[in-house]
Formats: sequence, C-alpha cells, structure tokens
Amino acid sequence: QVQLVESGGGLVQPGGSLRLSCAASGFAFGSAVMSWYRQAPGKERELVASISSTGGITNYPDGMKGRFTISRDNAKNTVYLQLDSLKFEDTAVYYCRAVPIYEPTLDYWGQGTQVTVSS
Repeated sequence: QVQLVESGGGLVQPGGSLRLSCAASGFAFGSAVMSWYRQAPGKERELVASISSTGGITNYPDGMKGRFTISRDNAKNTVYLQLDSLKFEDTAVYYCRAVPIYEPTLDYWGQGTQVTVSS
C-alpha cells in the first residue's frame, strides 16, 4: 500500500522557518520524482518545488525560488521542504506528490500538512 505522510507543519511567525518532511512507503521511492505542492484557501493547488529521483536536479517555479529548498534522502525514503523567511501568503496546506519515473501514469499524493504564518 502506497503511503505518503507529511509532517512538520504548524504555526510560525512571519520571517520564521519550518522544515516539512514526507515519509514514503509502498513504492520504489528512489525511482520517483518527488514534488511539493501547496493549496491556500480559495486558491488552486500550485507547485512549490520538485526533485529528481537521484536528487541531482531540483526545480522551483518562478516566485518560489530563494526561500524554499527541496531535498531528499533515498536511504530514508523521505523528501524534505525547507521553508525560510515565511510570509503571510505562504499559509496553505502543503502536499507531497510522487510520480514513479518508470510508471509516469501513476500519481501518489499525501494528505497534506498545514502551514500557518501568523503574528
């Protein structure tokens, strides 16, 4: 059974930092492209960052560069998202996504972890 379990969210003040984790099981984690998305209330889900199966290539959409860092540990089947210099507008539910490179029609999502930036 495939599972993606996010953790690390919470309440943080503007300018603060959080480190999100996504623990994966039930599929070949080392052969999957991993991504983080977020969805704010009333808005569409958007890509925050993605990382290749080996971790050698990362991608950040415009507007996400500079404050967020994605990384992975294939020995621990875990992908991370470091959030720095957080702003009010970063408040959202953050989701982990896995797409196996050998079965790209498959698409796994976690349940999400809430990040709230508030003073």
